[in-house]
Amino acid sequence: ELQASGGGLVQAGASLRLSCAASGRTFSSYGMGWFRQAPGKEREFVAAINNSGGSTFYADSVKGRFTISRDNAKNTVYLQMNSLKPEDTAVYYCAAKYGAHYSYTVSLYDWWGQGTLVTVSS
Repeated sequence: ELQASGGGLVQAGASLRLSCAASGRTFSSYGMGWFRQAPGKEREFVAAINNSGGSTFYADSVKGRFTISRDNAKNTVYLQMNSLKPEDTAVYYCAAKYGAHYSYTVSLYDWWGQGTLVTVSS
């Protein structure tokens, strides 16, 4: 199971940290990603990290504002979101892809969390 948490309602410019706790599988065997889906839009890539945490990748829209990290000892991946904008409003999902490498492709992830809602007001 992947359990995402940390979403909420914040004003523009604020920060939030999302967490995603994994159980039931060997967390360190998976590359992890964060995706988001706004109302009426397709799910889009936000950030990803490889299985060891040594390599990360970001969507251009969040680069410099968001940071993905993981703690394999705690089976948890995080998404630190700073300088939030109204256009960041979406349901945020964590996902896992078996293997060392990450990907920005939704279809390559086969293990998904339930999502946590982030709402940024202007």
